[in-house]
Amino acid sequence: MRSSSLIGLLAVVLTVTTVLAGVSAQPIEPFDSDQEFSVRNRIDELMVAKWKEQGITPAFICSDAVFLRRVYLDLIGTLPTEDEAKKFLEDSDPQKREKLIDELLNRPEYADYWTMRWGDVLRIKAEFPINLWPNAVQAYNRWLYSSLARNKPYDQFVRELLTSSGSNFRVGPVNFYRATQDRSPKGIAQAVALTFMGVRADQWPEEKLKGMAAFFSQISFKSTMEWKEEIVSWDPYHANTATQPPPPQEAVFPDGVKIQLPADRDPRQVFADWLISPKNPWFAKNVVNRIWYWLFGRGIIHEPDDIRDDNPAVAPEVLSYLESELVRSGWDLKHIYRLICNSGTYQLSCIARSRNPKAGMYFAYYPTRRLDAEVLIDAICQITGTSEEYWSMVPEPYTIIPQGERAVRLGDASITSAFLELFGRPPRDVGLISERANRMTASQRLHLLNSSHILTKIEQGPGLEWARNSYTNPRQTVTRLYLTILSRYPTEKEWEILKQTTAKSSRLSREMVIDLIWALMNSTEFLYRH
Repeated sequence: MRSSSLIGLLAVVLTVTTVLAGVSAQPIEPFDSDQEFSVRNRIDELMVAKWKEQGITPAFICSDAVFLRRVYLDLIGTLPTEDEAKKFLEDSDPQKREKLIDELLNRPEYADYWTMRWGDVLRIKAEFPINLWPNAVQAYNRWLYSSLARNKPYDQFVRELLTSSGSNFRVGPVNFYRATQDRSPKGIAQAVALTFMGVRADQWPEEKLKGMAAFFSQISFKSTMEWKEEIVSWDPYHANTATQPPPPQEAVFPDGVKIQLPADRDPRQVFADWLISPKNPWFAKNVVNRIWYWLFGRGIIHEPDDIRDDNPAVAPEVLSYLESELVRSGWDLKHIYRLICNSGTYQLSCIARSRNPKAGMYFAYYPTRRLDAEVLIDAICQITGTSEEYWSMVPEPYTIIPQGERAVRLGDASITSAFLELFGRPPRDVGLISERANRMTASQRLHLLNSSHILTKIEQGPGLEWARNSYTNPRQTVTRLYLTILSRYPTEKEWEILKQTTAKSSRLSREMVIDLIWALMNSTEFLYRH
């Protein structure tokens, strides 16, 4: 489909895939800085000890351009604009990385992005098989967004999910109990264990699961006169009928401690008190491990929703430190993001310096991974100045999202598009991390390379009109495109190829500009976090 006018330049556009083919002993432009790893906080001290134990040399610290793009994508799921990239790269303040982290954690896009992330875990979906229905999804999303925007303490956040009562259309967190395919006490217990303990309770012995399920045996789901509305509440008598036995009077915590359920207190509150205790062996560990996974693409315990004795942490000291910091900070999740992102471990380059096969497992370099489906299409639309259409055919009423809405803000997994389906957006059916598919496929590559969907955005999108009509100053045009798409300046090698390509002319044709945009947006450097 593409012309051959810029084949030389297109071939030289550096990609993460190419440089990852080997191990680098010297910094590689544009991914590495010239800085050796140095300890910046307690995380680094603990990781250094682990690397020495394993005989691993950590990567160089990443370049400013790589850090800028990485932290934008990891914290707010958004690319920096051309102006934001230029401002950061030209800033000489030695504390600029630390300041950028604080700035991003306080931007409104933070709550947008992490509402999407938590929506996966909490299974926010209107349609089959979760069947929350649109009004309940809206209430659930509003509560979730508000909680994250306010940086609600994590223990309070979870307590509200576990103990709230009321209408599913008006009290958002009660939908946690409705967002399961199996609303029996055992099904709810499995959802609670997976979400807040990182444990797959479906693998437990029957008696252990039954003991935990007793805490959720007195939940009532009562319909009202309003279509699809339900009142979720504690009702110790609803199961005590002629056809159903009375609820159990004894329950067993997952750590094996038995308890007599008080007749005058909601068992959900009893369980919540046990769960959110600083001494709980699962609660803090689960969430800090999830955060580590979200920032690195791999948990300290991996997978992050499969915590068990025979799946040990690769760096248990780091995990314990983050747990203690979460408790010490008053369950402040932003404190954990800040600690991790300010560490030298997080700021390592994606180019390995050690041939030890365990270097990746021990986070001795930043792991590359493809952008999430929602983040990728938002990035393409941001660059091109275009929008997407999202819809849900059922349930009634038929739902269409207004043009211009970002994919990370959709909220409901039932509202989708062909692009999101193709690029592995999770269905939110079970709440497992593995539901999201970020592995690049041949069909995805073909769509990006050959589809009229992407090409039309590049050739007609108003966000790139300036570039398509900018022929007389090749250096300025190319520089702006690199800042816009890759968040960096072109390398000297890339400039040399550009000079050779334009040697016979001082101008860039419209076709050449479109080819360059197309090449940059199809590069692994653009498509992957690095």
